[in-house]
This record gives sequence, C-alpha cells and structure tokens, in this order.
Amino acid sequence: MSYSISAVAEATGLSTHTLRYYERAGLMLTPVERGSSTHREYSEADIAWVIFLTRLRSTSMPIARVREYVELVRAGAATTPDRLELLARHRITVQAQLEEMTQALEAIDYKIALYQKEVAK
Repeated sequence: MSYSISAVAEATGLSTHTLRYYERAGLMLTPVERGSSTHREYSEADIAWVIFLTRLRSTSMPIARVREYVELVRAGAATTPDRLELLARHRITVQAQLEEMTQALEAIDYKIALYQKEVAK
C-alpha cells in the first residue's frame, strides 16, 4: 500500500515541506517511490522511518547527527556498534534535558502554588 505526501503529513503531523526537506536532505533510508504521475508514494516503512526521525528531532538531535545515523543504518549491520554508541550518547543528552525540564517544572509549580495561596486569601 502506498500513501500520498498529504496523507503522510497528516499521519505524522509534519508539513509536506518538511517531508520534502527530509527527502532532499538525504534523511530517508531509501528513496521515496514515485508513481506514474511522478507524485511521491510513501510506504508504511517510510512512514515508520519518518516517525522515528521526528522522535530524534524532537529530542533536539541536530540534522547532521541524524544524517550520520541514517548513513550508518544504510551501511548495514556492521555499523550496529556505531549506531549503538551514537544513540547512547544522545540518550545522555536527552536525559540531561529531561532533568533540566523537571527542575523548570518544579519551579513553575512552586510559583503556581504561591499564587494560588495569594488568590485564595
């Protein structure tokens, strides 16, 4: 089964512009197929890959690092240790971001509690 770019945009929450960018930037694992009308035809595997790319980007992984990861995946199983290392390093960065966000949320919650007490008076 194949999906149009607009269907993929709706399914992933990305714009068609972003999907085209991912393709131009070489971030898709394989080239997106084209129908007889030259329109893009995404497979379910393409959609799953785009969702994973979105997850990486949502954790602030730079495009250059995403590209590095994509190239490693394309190179095959021999690069599994390199992929593991890349993702493990990125996980450390994401964990630190989560800790920062948790501290920020605690500060916001503290202020909210103070204001709620003030408003309740």
